[in-house]
Amino acid sequence: MVAFFLQTSRMSRSPASSGLLPMPGSPSSSWALYRARFASIFQNADTLVFIAFWLFGLINNVLYVIILSAAQDLVGSDVPKGLVLLADVLPSFLTKLIAPYFIHKVPYWLRIIMFAAASSIGMFMIALTPPEKSVAVKMVGVIFASLSSGAGELSFLGLTHYYGHMSLAAWGSGTGGAGIIGAGLYVLFTDWIGLSVKNSLLASAFLPVIMLISFFIILPRGPLRQDKRAKGYDTVPDRDLGQDDIEDDLPNINVASSLLSPAQASTVKDDPDALLKFRANIRRAKSLFFPYMLPLLLVYVAEYTINQGVSPTLLFPLESTPFREFRDFYPMYGFLYQLGVFISRSSIAFIRIRHLYLPSFLQIGNLVLLTLHALFPFIPSVYVVFVIIFWEGLLGGAVYVNTFAEIMETVPPAEREFSLGATSVSDSGGICIAGFISMAMEVRLCNWQVQHGIDWCKKIQIS
Repeated sequence: MVAFFLQTSRMSRSPASSGLLPMPGSPSSSWALYRARFASIFQNADTLVFIAFWLFGLINNVLYVIILSAAQDLVGSDVPKGLVLLADVLPSFLTKLIAPYFIHKVPYWLRIIMFAAASSIGMFMIALTPPEKSVAVKMVGVIFASLSSGAGELSFLGLTHYYGHMSLAAWGSGTGGAGIIGAGLYVLFTDWIGLSVKNSLLASAFLPVIMLISFFIILPRGPLRQDKRAKGYDTVPDRDLGQDDIEDDLPNINVASSLLSPAQASTVKDDPDALLKFRANIRRAKSLFFPYMLPLLLVYVAEYTINQGVSPTLLFPLESTPFREFRDFYPMYGFLYQLGVFISRSSIAFIRIRHLYLPSFLQIGNLVLLTLHALFPFIPSVYVVFVIIFWEGLLGGAVYVNTFAEIMETVPPAEREFSLGATSVSDSGGICIAGFISMAMEVRLCNWQVQHGIDWCKKIQIS
């Protein structure tokens, strides 16, 4: 199935000249070429930049994943898990929809502090709300974390404009790592170690501190000052950062040179008319819809409808599974999905997909298949469902990271920062749509199963 991730379109240039690996088994492929390409990818990548963006992707997304992994424990079986999904993504979606038009006025250093504070406050609210209290209080905490995650994603994607392709690869890998680490930690703490849901969530409230360390200590600041120096970025200066480095990092809209391709450096002049800028950004957003935003939207609608609306009903007799309770299915499905996301998002440096609609339609096929099984059980074993959920993660992660890679390569440097941030609205928009679908879908699927003599989906309580 991984073969679907390989580039299949005919290209006018050779794999070597395009920077992509040749198809395995083709005349131009060899182990020596693969080793050389692997080495060339990393030899010019600044280690600190890679580490910083990997941690940005990890921490910005990990709380989102932990919240979704805990959805069943937060609301029980009587409340659709789509409610948690909406609270976790709708504020993020609105932030991504609006913020690209003004967030550039806020310094990056101030944004990072705000993101970390909002995330921690949200997790403390979720963890410290007693089980007997209203679910609404927990959802307010989820909203705080969601606002931080949404603003963080469009900010960090915009920041990759100044650090090149490897920063995007690191960000994509970090977001994938957030999935597997977040879901894996929750399964580890609650199922294997036996920690309470409260203590597991409390521990996660301190994770945003890593975001502060990544930005203020690890990330080199040279690229953010290129608009003032008007020269290309060759290497990160090997010196200690002072207070001026922290304060003076505002690129705003004007970028004198694009670090994504130093040979294509360009100068962007200020347009004093803010209304004209706004209209220009609207036109840019419209041009992004069909080639980039729509396939990303479709894949997210399908996969999150599976995750929140269908997977809570994909249950089997406990004696035929590795689980002791019915609540254990949901976190494990989440972990396998995130494992697939991590692998595919980390593959961007080696495998590229340019036909973004292909994996999107395959994801819709997964949704149809698993929905039919929830209605008319025909999959013989939970282990088959494990494989399908893992495949779902591979598809979703691949569309995400390849969409932004295409923008990095095809959008003009002057429009790249805005385009990266604006396109990020598609994943949140797709998840919002999936949240509404899931709220109805889970309830109807569960009721259908109960009417046909299978009441497992009703045996899960709030923890």
